[in-house]
Amino acid sequence: MALRLISLLGIFGLCFIAWLGSEDRRRVPWKVIGWGIAIQLLVGLLVFLLPFTRSVVVWLSSILNALIDASDAGARFLFGPIFVPDFNQTVGPAGAGRWIARALTPPFTAVPGDRLGTDNLNLGYIFAFRSLPQVVFFASIFALLYNLGVVQPIVRVFARFFRWAMNISGAEALAGAANIFVGIESAIAIKPFLERMTRSELCAVLAGCFGSIASTVLGLYAGYLRPIFPSIAGHLMSASVLTIPACFVMAKILVPEREVPDTLGKVPAVDLADDEQQSPMDSLILGALDGVKMAVGIVAALIAILGLIALLNLLFAQLASLSTSEFALWRVIGQVFSVITLQNIMGVLFLPLTFLTGVSLDWQELWLSSQLIGRRFLETAIPPYIGLANAAAEGTLSDRALVIVSYALCGFAHLPSVGIFVGGLSTLVPSRRKDISEVAWKALWAGTLATLMTGCVAGIFFYEGAAVLGR
Repeated sequence: MALRLISLLGIFGLCFIAWLGSEDRRRVPWKVIGWGIAIQLLVGLLVFLLPFTRSVVVWLSSILNALIDASDAGARFLFGPIFVPDFNQTVGPAGAGRWIARALTPPFTAVPGDRLGTDNLNLGYIFAFRSLPQVVFFASIFALLYNLGVVQPIVRVFARFFRWAMNISGAEALAGAANIFVGIESAIAIKPFLERMTRSELCAVLAGCFGSIASTVLGLYAGYLRPIFPSIAGHLMSASVLTIPACFVMAKILVPEREVPDTLGKVPAVDLADDEQQSPMDSLILGALDGVKMAVGIVAALIAILGLIALLNLLFAQLASLSTSEFALWRVIGQVFSVITLQNIMGVLFLPLTFLTGVSLDWQELWLSSQLIGRRFLETAIPPYIGLANAAAEGTLSDRALVIVSYALCGFAHLPSVGIFVGGLSTLVPSRRKDISEVAWKALWAGTLATLMTGCVAGIFFYEGAAVLGR
């Protein structure tokens, strides 16, 4: 009961932390905050107490997975089955993440039946040959749907609902809904509105990207935890649903709305001024070209961000090597930096936030959970999910901690994504590059707090029993 209370109070504690960093505390829209928290609690209640609801969410995800499989078919034709493997045919406890799990977990052991028998498989291959073609494919699909008039009614439906519930614009509402299933590709759905979006709207759109995951990686994350958490896929999908109102809550606290959005309560007609984009085939091709531009922007920014992180890690490693110096002062400095690593620093920084989720009152369990969540901020979510699976299998984490950390890790709220989302969104609307760059860090912070808030919701409704984990 004490941990449930901590999780409940943690929701308001995280909101207070966001409020401390707000650009205009007097303009914080408390109606948005109240409705956003209420929606999360309702969804959490349904997810943990009504399995049918989770089944519906997983079914919706399967539709997106079919689109992802279709995009993989084109990429597989270009790059071959080695670089674009068909994970649906993979057999084993690790499921979709089998090759990646072996690549990240030394020592590498070749397994009969694997196409690659060497140790040179890495995430770059998977990202470059699977994720980037999906950006192109989703861009073309959304452009075609715009041309056929399919997307516009969806924008209007979400605009009416959120005008009544949370008083946010229809464009940012659609972007949030799309983020339940896809990543930065969701920006394609609101491309006609990006030029006129307010600063607060841009922050909310980016926060939704940071706080959610795409179906592209849901299978990978689920593959790591499935042996000890059989129902993890449904919970990851539920976390994606929970995090959208949480992202709106945090984004609107950090960057309150000061203007009147164009799509607030109404959806203007999409103006396709380019005469060449009138036919469906032209829309499909031009949409794919937009996707190529986005992919190039993603690659350029991602190289810069990951290179900076590697440089910082190298600096810490060099300072730690001073522990073997002949001079006493240098030895002391080296010994200090052999303990003060980036991972430990992030663990300390995230310790209070992790405590607010109600993960545990045991120090070792709390510290390990904090380290995992902190690692996500630097290293993406894949290494922490592998560490979470190993810790749970070894019995160093309880079922409660396993569920809460699984929810808290479910998102793209990490430094490498800054390059992906800023670069991708800026290519769609170059004139707003400055505004996008300015709100990006606020949005990253909003997405981080939002994922922790979903962990709080999981902590409130978690109950001991095999049914929660699907065992």
